[in-house]
Amino acid sequence: MPAISNKAKEMPSSPIRKLVPFAETAKKKGIKIYHLNIGQPDIETPPSFLNAVKNASFKVLEYSHSAGNESYRKKLCGYYHQYNIELEASDILVTCGGSEAISIAIMACFNPGDELIIPEPFYANYNGFSKTADVKVVPVSSSIESGFALPPIADFEKLINPKTKGIMICNPGNPTGYLYSKAELQALKELVKKHDLFLLSDEVYREFCYDGKEYVSVMHLSGIENNVILLDSISKRYSACGARIGALITKNKEVMASALKFAQARLSPPSYGQIGAEAALDTPASYFEEVKKEYVSRRDFVIEALNKMPGVFCPKPSGAFYCIARLPIDNSDKFCQWLLEDFNFNDQTVMLAPAAGFYSTPGSGANEVRIAYVLNKEDLKNAMACLAEALKVYPGKTN
Repeated sequence: MPAISNKAKEMPSSPIRKLVPFAETAKKKGIKIYHLNIGQPDIETPPSFLNAVKNASFKVLEYSHSAGNESYRKKLCGYYHQYNIELEASDILVTCGGSEAISIAIMACFNPGDELIIPEPFYANYNGFSKTADVKVVPVSSSIESGFALPPIADFEKLINPKTKGIMICNPGNPTGYLYSKAELQALKELVKKHDLFLLSDEVYREFCYDGKEYVSVMHLSGIENNVILLDSISKRYSACGARIGALITKNKEVMASALKFAQARLSPPSYGQIGAEAALDTPASYFEEVKKEYVSRRDFVIEALNKMPGVFCPKPSGAFYCIARLPIDNSDKFCQWLLEDFNFNDQTVMLAPAAGFYSTPGSGANEVRIAYVLNKEDLKNAMACLAEALKVYPGKTN
């Protein structure tokens, strides 16, 4: 039998999805599972999106433009204008989800062997996208004690060498929920300018910033317009993960022209997704106000519940709908599997994402988990009760 490629062997598994077989087995035993492992909101998708798809009328479902429908890209300019981001339609490339936006950006900007510095913990698939492009991820560690604030610029400086081509951030952050301040982004701007690096920023959670804190985009940083690439998605904004519509945005004409060639190779982004996404841009502000209010309520409950559990520490995030908690356990991979295989509380258990998969440094995050507070309050109460009971009886509990 022919051997698979080395790249296939080295491709990392998703820490979010790799425990699914254990969850399926538990469900067959009649165990109810509270899924806090994946950022799949239970918030309803806006009716404007769904109705536009239902009412779409054409006899031939044609390819769209490789850059995405022009009408959608023009309307997106108005959306970004609300955030003081001024764009032309030609600055926007519509992609098959935020995932493809990240993948195309890395392939358009980096050569094999180039290095990309990313504060860890970071969205696990950044590893996969980089591996696909033969780009080396170089982690710079943030600390749970600081709530995962931007690491000191001096820590970045130590890692920069002739192979360093860029820095990537997620703001607000997945998996930490941390929201970078204006001062932190200004510091990054000076570093990027000094070394002439690309700055890639995944900002798919901009609608979800809490406690009156300000969302600052990399597109607001003057003087590095040709260094900046904004990565976006409608998945979480409109609770439309299955639509697979994202965007790569940059003022750098050479990067955009190169990105378009990769987009042409995959032909076009989904037509129905674009139809829904374009209509969803008319979603009233009241929708987001209610959603934001709901997430704040869920966040406050989960963070309080976690920090009441003996030996647990979880900083309070200011954005997105994730948090990372440090637990009194020996190994989060073992613990998360044990929750599904060997534990239940009143025929219920909870599915978490082991945080080690969000780090690139070996050994980091071994006693941490990522929790997505994407379920309704009643489910979250039951999930936290399960977790509290599990920590009392887990065989690998530490003091």
